[in-house]
Amino acid sequence: MTYEFYPMTQQQAEEITHHWHYDGKYCFYDMESDQEDLEEFLDPKQRGENYYVVTSEKALVGFFSYHPVDPETIDIGLGIKPSLTGEGRGREFVEAGLNFAKKSFNPSQITLSVATFNQRAIKVYEKAGFVRGETFMQNTNGSSYEFLKMNYKPERKSVNE
Repeated sequence: MTYEFYPMTQQQAEEITHHWHYDGKYCFYDMESDQEDLEEFLDPKQRGENYYVVTSEKALVGFFSYHPVDPETIDIGLGIKPSLTGEGRGREFVEAGLNFAKKSFNPSQITLSVATFNQRAIKVYEKAGFVRGETFMQNTNGSSYEFLKMNYKPERKSVNE
């Protein structure tokens, strides 16, 4: 599958927020589940230039956020359309997002955080080259949850490339 990345529009942010709902325990990732995340996602000023939609054959299939942590590190967030989860596309989708990050930001490190209950995502991230870091507690979705920090170290482009 070929993926294309575009800056997220307001219409796309609203579509994802209001129409993407995950099944079972994964409803944790519905945008409407956390007020703070929802506000950032829907506010163009807070989204800034950090959010991108991912399309395949012009259909919206997911999104990535890229937040600079420092000059060398990008922290990513991502979501794949609920109807496409569990179909074995995760690794390819994550790798496309990593390739976009490498081309666009040339970081020495890419990080992400994932709820520890989401073992299927953790397995996908490990297959894409992330390694497990430390766990931490985070207040979100009206409670406190354990998260795992994961790290990816891409090969960097040389200055001459």
